[in-house]
Amino acid sequence: MLTRAEIIAVIEQVATEQGKSITLSDEHGLIDTGLDSLCFAIIVARLEDRLGFDPFATTNDLRFPTTVGDFIKIYESASEPEPS
Repeated sequence: MLTRAEIIAVIEQVATEQGKSITLSDEHGLIDTGLDSLCFAIIVARLEDRLGFDPFATTNDLRFPTTVGDFIKIYESASEPEPS
């Protein structure tokens, strides 16, 4: 199960690698974080490597997240086991 801390760590690692100064809080809009589309593509790819899936590619019902909190919730929800 992926935790919030792991997701934040991946985001921060990518930001550092790409030379981006970022601001993260649940309320921050993704567009306001200081990350660009390349950074998000790298983040999604790394999270897919860790999880074995991309929640944006595995469902048709998913709305694109607009805030950092929404982005994290999508991964947290997708990594939870399905109820029996």
